[in-house]
Amino acid sequence: MRDHTPFRSPPRGLHGRTRPVAYRGPMHDAAATTSGPDAAEAPAPDTGDDVGEQITVVPLTEPAEGVPPVVDTPQALAAVVEAFGSGTGPVAVDAERASGYRYGQRTYLVQLRREGAGTALIDPVALPDLSALSDALVGVEWVLHAASQDLPGLVEQGMRPSRVFDTELGARLLGLERVGLAAVVAQMLGLGLAKEHSAVDWSTRPLPPEWLRYAALDVEVLVELREVLAERLAVAGKAEWAAQEFEAVRTAPPAPARVEPWRRVSGLHAVRDARRLGVVRELWETRDTNARQRDISPGRVLPDHAIVAAAQALPRSVPQLTALPAFAGKGTRRRATLWQSAIDRGLALPDSELPSVRGPKSDAPPPPRAWADRDPAAAARLAAAREAVAALSEEHEVPVENLLQPDLLRRLCWSPPSSLDEEHVAATLQAGGARPWQVGLTAPRLAAAFATLPR
Repeated sequence: MRDHTPFRSPPRGLHGRTRPVAYRGPMHDAAATTSGPDAAEAPAPDTGDDVGEQITVVPLTEPAEGVPPVVDTPQALAAVVEAFGSGTGPVAVDAERASGYRYGQRTYLVQLRREGAGTALIDPVALPDLSALSDALVGVEWVLHAASQDLPGLVEQGMRPSRVFDTELGARLLGLERVGLAAVVAQMLGLGLAKEHSAVDWSTRPLPPEWLRYAALDVEVLVELREVLAERLAVAGKAEWAAQEFEAVRTAPPAPARVEPWRRVSGLHAVRDARRLGVVRELWETRDTNARQRDISPGRVLPDHAIVAAAQALPRSVPQLTALPAFAGKGTRRRATLWQSAIDRGLALPDSELPSVRGPKSDAPPPPRAWADRDPAAAARLAAAREAVAALSEEHEVPVENLLQPDLLRRLCWSPPSSLDEEHVAATLQAGGARPWQVGLTAPRLAAAFATLPR
């Protein structure tokens, strides 16, 4: 019989494992812990069933074929390209960055696994062009967890998938409350993935063996996980929803550059006048330039709280600056002259060049807390819309933010179309980037909710 679902399941029983736990249904995420060398049992949450269940989680500590050597030469890469091009089924893909250590979101390790090819750990620092590998995988489905985080960096290495299956998005659509890879693997496969190396400095060279083991395990069971999630999505009638979400992630354009990115400094709400905001901007721009030149995460060059402290105190000299507790550290004191120069520039700015205390001009709606005073009708629309979407979320066991982007919902309510009937609501949602499945679910409910409001 021909399979008409969007997903083709790979052969079962990969790696010869027997899954010790079955999926228990949406919105029930058992918290399993391990004790003892082999497995742990945790009581399942109370679902009202008459029969209690135990979830057994088996720690996954070693890749099935061991940890492969890092691929860091053209010759080794050529062998990987040939092997993966000859493999079968989907390919599991993951990438590691050095967030919090290095400037930007560059990829420092690429992991892949495919039936018939095994696992490959590739160093993109030594091999920045991986387009040959991408070409060998044209038409092959890539399985990633939280694909939107990894795809931009992979594109920089010349890797572009033809199709994507995102296991995190799949878990969200199934209503799982915890959607991190370890939690989903534990719930769906009954396997325990350790995540203690998830936030390490992946730019380190050479990479320690235990980190490489962790990296290999991250792709070890992704294809198995995809198999289970695809089956559950089909049973739940959500396979087409997932297919549309996966394609949206795959084809998403690069994020636009932020307007006035310095306004994202933590604690900026405590800085209330234009002169001090000008100092924040000068310090942020100086820090960003220095961090980029040194390839260090900006927060390690100068913490946000130090920027805010300097803007509040407005020191007029290096001794005054270093007297602030936020500038007492060795690293910040070493560059105190640099920071004081930035502060001096902010203090010297003419009033006409100071930033606005209201933030940059934007076509986005104002904060919802201000709606009741500025536009009571819009506030009423938003309240009705949120109630309708929340009901849909409960009914279909899908998070509110996955049913419809909150920003799109606010825009619909703040600047509504000429008519709030289903046709016009649907057109507005579609123009705002909502997928067909989202429009089909939400437009009728939103139109019905708007129809109950006073005209």
